[in-house]
Amino acid sequence: MHTHTRARVAALLVLVVVAATWAQAPKPDAESIGSTRNARVAYPMHGEKAPLTFLAGELSEQEIAQLKAAAPNVTVLHGLTREQALERAGEANGVDARFATPAFLAKAKSLVWVQAMSAGVDHLIANKALVENDRIVLTNMRAVHAPAIADHAMAMLLTLTRGLPFYAAQQVKGHWNDDAPAAPLPRPTALAGKTMLVVGIGGIGTEIAQRAHGFGMRVIATRRSDTPGPAYVERVGKPEDLLKMLPEADVVAVCVPLTSETEHLFDAKAFAAMKPGSYLINIARGRIVDTEALIAALESGKLAGACLDVTDPEPLPDGHELWGMKNVVITPHVASEAELTTERRWALFKENIRRFGAGEPLLNCVDKKAGY
Repeated sequence: MHTHTRARVAALLVLVVVAATWAQAPKPDAESIGSTRNARVAYPMHGEKAPLTFLAGELSEQEIAQLKAAAPNVTVLHGLTREQALERAGEANGVDARFATPAFLAKAKSLVWVQAMSAGVDHLIANKALVENDRIVLTNMRAVHAPAIADHAMAMLLTLTRGLPFYAAQQVKGHWNDDAPAAPLPRPTALAGKTMLVVGIGGIGTEIAQRAHGFGMRVIATRRSDTPGPAYVERVGKPEDLLKMLPEADVVAVCVPLTSETEHLFDAKAFAAMKPGSYLINIARGRIVDTEALIAALESGKLAGACLDVTDPEPLPDGHELWGMKNVVITPHVASEAELTTERRWALFKENIRRFGAGEPLLNCVDKKAGY
């Protein structure tokens, strides 16, 4: 056989093996994704399973069939408009959070479960009719988006530390490296040996910490609970330790939920405590960071750069000062986008429908008083 032919055959065999490996890859496991913290039963079953109704968003016929197989006693009404859902509020035992307006809740006397399709629930916590009704269990998609968001966070960080925007501009021009920049480029930075501080080491924070460790970084973190951190996290402090820990970090990843306690957590005082030349990553919520204080820290050189998938205001208006800053990478709240995210979201939703119909504790129950 000709050498080139053998090479092509070998390459095809490799592709076949890779394709087969992908095909055999296990589907996301809802119980390993979802959290049992604060787990509650929404509708207890005593003896024979009672018929229940859930109002959902758009679903395919295949998805409906899967839900029917998982929970035969749950009727899933899907594809409803907000107006149609409001008309049928009295039938609902469970509902997609997009329908759970105050007007809907006022009519939904049998409602016991609201499923948020996002991890953040700050927009729902503002709904007093939901928060103050102890009968209604609120669940979210905590950790579903974590792997994709963590990939995105590291991609944004590497964009800055490796100076990729300059070279991307060179590629557009079709130039190798013959344009002298208007100002000297910062020397590219290697992550190995640097320290990452993960502020809020929950589902997303844990995935970011794991990737930072893989890059050879020392990882420290904060969290509210006493749950110990993973083996690759050197130290876990409390929220009140943040200002003491900030000076240690070359990179700070903001992963906390937006609550009354975390709004403008990163203000002028926090930026003053950060190490000179450090980087900020925000993939949580824009209002956790004081935008004016951030701009001041970037302009002064206190921060080497910022990676922002979320902003305040959001969407970031045309002509906003952040758009023109060369040491800032901005993406329009898309960090969670990935096929894997869709698969993980569906796995968790389907499992919660099954648990709902079986009268079992739901996954990812939100502490409505704490806001997450």
